[in-house]
Amino acid sequence: MTLTDTGPLVALVNRNDPNHFICVAAARQLPAGPLVTTWPSFTEAMYLLHRAGGYPAQEVLWLLRAGGKLELRDVTEDEMQRMSEMMFKYKDLPMDLADASLIAAAEQIGTRTIFTIDKDFHIYRFADGTPVTVIP
Repeated sequence: MTLTDTGPLVALVNRNDPNHFICVAAARQLPAGPLVTTWPSFTEAMYLLHRAGGYPAQEVLWLLRAGGKLELRDVTEDEMQRMSEMMFKYKDLPMDLADASLIAAAEQIGTRTIFTIDKDFHIYRFADGTPVTVIP
């Protein structure tokens, strides 16, 4: 299981994305198991994929989910509270909803690693002050 941000989801599907090859290479090195993302990140990926390739690009993401290669994680009440706190803390960056949902999910499931190409994850800190481990 690898917690995954919007950017790699889009890059893995869209061969024209400038990060496609780096994300494909990184994905080959990930631990066995599905990519896991939150609904806010999935929604953002669907929006960006539609802009990049219309429904056919979105369909590939749906097929990844249907085939068990991508799991969607619901956001809990506790995570929503944490997301609100983080978005306030990083309001000058600003932190978006998808990023906040991934940090909150990581804290909840006990991982410190996120598959992302978003440089903001190098700035974010978990509740205990530790940094995010970013792949790639």
